[in-house]
Amino acid sequence: MPSHQHRTAPPGRRAVLAAGAAAALAFALPPVPAAASTARPAGPFGRFGSPAHRLTPRTLYVHPGGLGDHPTVQGAVDAAGGPGWTLVLAPGTYRETVLVSAARTGMTLVGASEDPKDVVVVYDNAAGTPRPDGTPYGTSGSATTTVQADGFTARWVTFANDFLRTDLPGNPGTQAVALKAQGDRSAFLHCRFLGHQDTLYADSMALNALARQYFAHCHVEGDVDFVFGRARAVFEHCRFRTLLRTDLPSAPYGFVFAPSTARGNPYGFLVSRGRFVSEAPDGYYKLARPWVPGSDPTAWPSLVVRDSVLGPGIDAVAPYANMRDAYPWQAQRFGEYRNTGPGADVTVPENRPQLSAAEAASATRAAYLGDWTPVAP
Repeated sequence: MPSHQHRTAPPGRRAVLAAGAAAALAFALPPVPAAASTARPAGPFGRFGSPAHRLTPRTLYVHPGGLGDHPTVQGAVDAAGGPGWTLVLAPGTYRETVLVSAARTGMTLVGASEDPKDVVVVYDNAAGTPRPDGTPYGTSGSATTTVQADGFTARWVTFANDFLRTDLPGNPGTQAVALKAQGDRSAFLHCRFLGHQDTLYADSMALNALARQYFAHCHVEGDVDFVFGRARAVFEHCRFRTLLRTDLPSAPYGFVFAPSTARGNPYGFLVSRGRFVSEAPDGYYKLARPWVPGSDPTAWPSLVVRDSVLGPGIDAVAPYANMRDAYPWQAQRFGEYRNTGPGADVTVPENRPQLSAAEAASATRAAYLGDWTPVAP
């Protein structure tokens, strides 16, 4: 189980948590209506009650200064035994690791201010970071937040991993996960996911387990494979931001997606009406590369990006690459449909697999999520 002790961010830690980071979200989140902002109740928990006036008997309040039921997110998770609990998080930075175990089904995390920049769950473990016993955490163990439970929902929360490659000079274990989601029917609405390599791990509990995940109006940023895994995940109206890298002299800096879809799963990652932006030079990022992990050599990675705006940061000539030559990207289930923007220009047709209208008809949220309809954003 992850440790969830507090730790102060080292000096020089990148400013992912600064208020100015809200500007990076401007295109992903619609503005709050004026009437709602002026009518919002005062107090650290906004319109979501308080320990003295609970919304429901299964609502717990988290406040880093001690004004809630618990000062840490993990403390509230541990106290929420059984299904259907709601945790209301007051504005603050929660420097801890969090595990929502499989037994805590139907849990909801709510950022009380209804602005994700105000509620940040962050830590700085990486794959190469040594555990107390001296062994490395590994990629999965590096996650700031791990969600194993089915039916999980998060609204207006930032999940971050602020590890920097310079924290472990010379160590290749630079994967540093902000969120690892493994449960079925997981929804993330108006959330942010901040990191560098392997920011968002959309995974499942087992190779043959169904893990449907829904991300709406979210912001995800990173550099190498920063959205990866084998989940059946739908991203609607999300913004993907690729970062500048000063440690590399030339392109490519990295890859947005690295799906590892199981061969028996007809659906992998679907991006619909997304926006891809970059602080790096034009063409320095690939859209995707397939990940065929050693634990599943039969994986058949699947990614569809449709009706989205691809900025100039994406390499339009060669947007896909191999992770290993034994598994060429051309043999995977990659496709695009009706994308626009300079990163979507089809200059070399064989490098840009396009779906037909008939194929695109099955690349929808309803097809991917089946009998599960997420709550409205």
